[in-house]
Amino acid sequence: MSAPRTTGGCSRALLAGAALIVPAGVAFAADAAVPVHYAMNAAQSRLEFTGTQAGAPFKGVFHAFTASIDFSPDALANSKFDVTITLASVDSEDKDRDGTMRGADVFDVAHFPSAHYVTHAITRTASGYAASGSLTLHGTTREVPIQFTFSSAGGGAKLLGTAQLKRLDFGVGQGDWKSTEWVKNEVNVAFNLALTPAH
Repeated sequence: MSAPRTTGGCSRALLAGAALIVPAGVAFAADAAVPVHYAMNAAQSRLEFTGTQAGAPFKGVFHAFTASIDFSPDALANSKFDVTITLASVDSEDKDRDGTMRGADVFDVAHFPSAHYVTHAITRTASGYAASGSLTLHGTTREVPIQFTFSSAGGGAKLLGTAQLKRLDFGVGQGDWKSTEWVKNEVNVAFNLALTPAH
């Protein structure tokens, strides 16, 4: 007479165990999503900024920078960008201005040769993606969000995006260059990265 009760108890125990195991397996699979690691093609990539000096906009580029990109649309939780910029490579097509930007009153490349940006989280938006991240520049670290789009074709990928920052938040601009009447505080950044899956 006790056998049916024992069988029912075992069945209930097995079902309860399965209920615990299946969600755990699903969660493990989601956590295990691995983004693609990309290498940047430096010759086909561009990092530029736009500032305003004496009321007129000017553009500059950084010819030397590296980017380690781990990204997949289905693995955003584990995606990450890590970018290092060689500040002495700045080029605004004005020799005197470039010399000033490399000097002690602006980037001070002798003491701060590079800038570093790393993302903390990436989310999907209506027009593409957004990332929160921190920029270390001139010895100061501040949060700088970016907006970007990602497209893949022909075995490679394109990453295009923008960001806005205020140079004085990083102490970029001392002496006469600290005045926002001469050089505006706001700086717009744009990037176009050509990527190849790294093997």
